[in-house]
Amino acid sequence: MRLLVPFVFYLIMLPCTALCQEDSLDNKRLASMITLTDVVIGKDFNVARFITLVKNDTTFYKAFKNLRILGFTSLNDIRMNDKRGKQKASLTSRTRQEVANGCRTMVTESETLTGDMKDRRGDFNYYTAELYASLFFTQGQVCGENNIVHDSSIDPRGKTGIDKRKEQLKMLFFNPGKRIPGIPFMGDKSNIFDPDIAKYYDMQVDAGTYQGRDCFIFSVKARENLNSNERDKIVYDNMTTWFDAKSLEILARNYDLSYNAGAYKFDVSMEVQLTRFGSLQVPSVLRYKGDWDVIFKKRERGIFTATLFDFRRPS
Repeated sequence: MRLLVPFVFYLIMLPCTALCQEDSLDNKRLASMITLTDVVIGKDFNVARFITLVKNDTTFYKAFKNLRILGFTSLNDIRMNDKRGKQKASLTSRTRQEVANGCRTMVTESETLTGDMKDRRGDFNYYTAELYASLFFTQGQVCGENNIVHDSSIDPRGKTGIDKRKEQLKMLFFNPGKRIPGIPFMGDKSNIFDPDIAKYYDMQVDAGTYQGRDCFIFSVKARENLNSNERDKIVYDNMTTWFDAKSLEILARNYDLSYNAGAYKFDVSMEVQLTRFGSLQVPSVLRYKGDWDVIFKKRERGIFTATLFDFRRPS
């Protein structure tokens, strides 16, 4: 741990650059709301700059984008439950993605279906499964993709129907703290880095280890004893992110989200673990449990686990 703190201080105390100049007044207000544990307290520690790094992080989403240019094997487990928690549909499979000549394809090595997971055409009957498929399954041959991440990589604007909903969910999962356009009644409530929203949370920066690696631990938790009006202002109940102390890449993230807008409500928990394949970060485990209730739609209570391994360069 003694090696961690000097490096972190060196990083945070670098002379002002473009990164420093990007710190806004909002970031400085937000910095005053964040608790530092004894391990990271220092009189020159620039919390505002660290928050800028957190807000602008692209390593988490890029890890998933890297799946578009690599071969890998995936163990897939999707389960849909009824209101009593009894399983009513499921999919378990082992799939293998291959990448060659700028195109990717997927081979299903084994698959077991139960219930009404798919319709007669082979399409998923559940939104949860559709989301899973958009992340980890490949339909046919897909060409011309890359792993480049930029500000507009996830953008629901200009999309409709299921494609728009997928982009909105990706923003919740991959860009926490950003305003999500097009979700009725939510407005800026997903923007946890807005000081007017951050006041409903306890935020803390700590130092520790994750799977033997020194890391920063940034936690966001809804304040206790919020009244009903205040509770209506938040979307993220808990979020903990482990950042590598040297590269500040994300090693893992756990989060719980919930919201009730009347016309729709959701309660979702996710755990994501990342690993490294050569110079690239990739997801290795993703666990999801979600309850979605949208007016005029079937309520969905889904659980899925993805385990990815045997990553391969394009052939």
